[in-house]
Amino acid sequence: EELPLPTEEPQDEKTQTEAPTPETTPAKAVLEDLRVSSITPNSVQLQWSVPKGSFDSFMLQYRDAQGQPQALPIDGGSRSVTVPGLSSSHRYRFHLYGLRGGKRIDRVSTDAVTGEDGWVDTRVNGHMEPLPSEEPKQEKPKAEPPASEAPLVQAVLGELRVSSVTPSSVQLQWSVPEGSFDSFTLQYRDAQGQPQALPIDGGSRSVTVPGLSPSHRYRFHLYGLRGRKKIDHVSTDVMTASEEPLPSEEPKQEKPKAEAPASEAPLARAVLGELKVSSVTPNSMQLQWSVPEGSFDSFTLQYRDAQGQPQALPINGGFRSVTMP
Repeated sequence: EELPLPTEEPQDEKTQTEAPTPETTPAKAVLEDLRVSSITPNSVQLQWSVPKGSFDSFMLQYRDAQGQPQALPIDGGSRSVTVPGLSSSHRYRFHLYGLRGGKRIDRVSTDAVTGEDGWVDTRVNGHMEPLPSEEPKQEKPKAEPPASEAPLVQAVLGELRVSSVTPSSVQLQWSVPEGSFDSFTLQYRDAQGQPQALPIDGGSRSVTVPGLSPSHRYRFHLYGLRGRKKIDHVSTDVMTASEEPLPSEEPKQEKPKAEAPASEAPLARAVLGELKVSSVTPNSMQLQWSVPEGSFDSFTLQYRDAQGQPQALPINGGFRSVTMP
């Protein structure tokens, strides 16, 4: 079942793009091994490799549970992506395209079936287990018995803290003061009380949780995993912000306010370059920007959704692009 987005016939892409071989041959880019690294009832984490060459960006295409085509643009340096907002116990077919200069160079596909409600699959050996959100405190005793290996390379999770909050999202940060983890899982219950699980790459130290309800208290549990075993866990409570109108009425007044403390500013003045749209699909948009001078601790992207509700998305200060799905 192919998507209408690349309608032509995905295989045609290869011959079309390989035709101009003079430039392509020296730096041919190859995509391989699109595989499922973890599954929850409402998300899938995919991984892939680029054994030869490189791509400017990737595009992940699939059909949602209603049969509507979806497309998710991905940065060219990425080798994994988490696809949120899926339906439980549903089979999806994912197509990953490698792009250069807007042209599809290579493509790989895979199938995945999301888990049942209330279950999470860490995918190391396909074992399914219930979300342990009811009593996370019991996790520690379970995870610590195999202490024979642990003393040498014990992995420890530092404090889970909130770095930013908006009416519809929360950004969390943590540290790993000792050892390392293969992956993390963030678990919480949504505003309707349904358990949610978000798989996170083992190298990450922060995550943004979107799609939350304003003025609602959430309890987040972060688990550090080795293989499919939960080694350590930290928790925190967060209250999302109340809905407030965006300060969009008079954004021009912002600049004088920010430039007023000019005593420090001349030494480390920070300037935002042009904000431009780098790709658009029917239900997502990728934005890019530059920082020609200085640096910022973080960014906040504000907009109104189709219902006119204000939305705000916190972004890491090192980022220069964001995808709004």
